Amino acid sequence: MDKYTIKLLSKAIRDIDEIYAYIAAQLNNQGAASDLADQIEGAIFSLETMPFRGAKRRIGAYAKKGFRQLFVKDFIIIYRVDHIKKHVIIVTVRHMKSMI
Repeated sequence: MDKYTIKLLSKAIRDIDEIYAYIAAQLNNQGAASDLADQIEGAIFSLETMPFRGAKRRIGAYAKKGFRQLFVKDFIIIYRVDHIKKHVIIVTVRHMKSMI
């Protein structure tokens, strides 16, 4: 089985950091912030062996441009697959309400 390399754009890294910071500080729940960050990371790294598992993005931001989406709780991981180079590029991780 071919393994893909995961690449996170700087925006995606900032998004994950902001999600963690908001839950840890604003909601005063560091445990929940860590659990969610772990779940997001697990979903992202599952794309190493199953890069096409997420649905094609058909509505909202990034729609119909070759992007895919993967859901983790109330968050969407938006990514694209470079099948030639065997890369999965994580573009953004956003709350579902902000992606409409």
